[in-house]
Amino acid sequence: MNARRKGFTLIEVLVALAIISIALMSALRAAGQGTNNVGELRSRLLAGWVAENLLAEQRARADWLPLGIQRGTAREGGLDFAWREDVIATPNAAFRRADVQVFATAEELHTLAHLTGFIVNAPPGPGG
Repeated sequence: MNARRKGFTLIEVLVALAIISIALMSALRAAGQGTNNVGELRSRLLAGWVAENLLAEQRARADWLPLGIQRGTAREGGLDFAWREDVIATPNAAFRRADVQVFATAEELHTLAHLTGFIVNAPPGPGG
C-alpha cells in the first residue's frame, strides 16, 4: 500500500501567502485613500460654511457692497481659510451679484467652495 500524505506543499503555502499579502496591501491602500478623502470633504464642508456665513452677515447688516473684489480670511472648525468676493452689477440697479470663493491658502490656488448670492439695496422703511 502506498500511503499518500495529505496536506499542502511548501509552494502552495507560499502562493497562498503571496495572494493574501497582495489583498491586504490593496485593502490598506484603499483605507489610506479614504482617510485622505475625509479630510478633503471636511475642508470643503467648512469652506462652504465660511461662504454662507459671509453672505448671511451681509444680508443681516443690509450691506450695499461696492463693486469690485474684496478679500479676507476666516476661521471655521479650527481651520483658517482665505476668501475672495467678486461683487458685480446686475441689469437691475437694486441688485448686486456676489460671487464668493473660499480657498485653503491665501495663494488662492485650490477653490474649496464657491457660492453666489444677490444683495438687495432695499429702500429705507417708513421709520428711516
